[in-house]
Amino acid sequence: MQRHRQDHHVTSSPDIRRKRLSFRSWHRGTRESDLILGRFADAHLTQFDDDQLDRYEALLECSDADLFDWITGRAAPPPEHDHDVTRLLISFSNPA
Repeated sequence: MQRHRQDHHVTSSPDIRRKRLSFRSWHRGTRESDLILGRFADAHLTQFDDDQLDRYEALLECSDADLFDWITGRAAPPPEHDHDVTRLLISFSNPA
């Protein structure tokens, strides 16, 4: 018997990806980074398109120390991480 693929599997794929990224954001290893990235993910992942999700996922591969330096302004993000998602994270973490 052949199984038929249901359409909802295809349409739910971005939702699964967002849930996975949210989990990774909330489970970084330090409470400080969990709070910063978890809250950011909760506030913004639902509005991100696929390209922004790619950029955010790449940010999650960075060390907490690098992310803290960028967020606090101690260092500028390198060119490969100097984009809209990083700037949104920085502004989210440093409200005016």
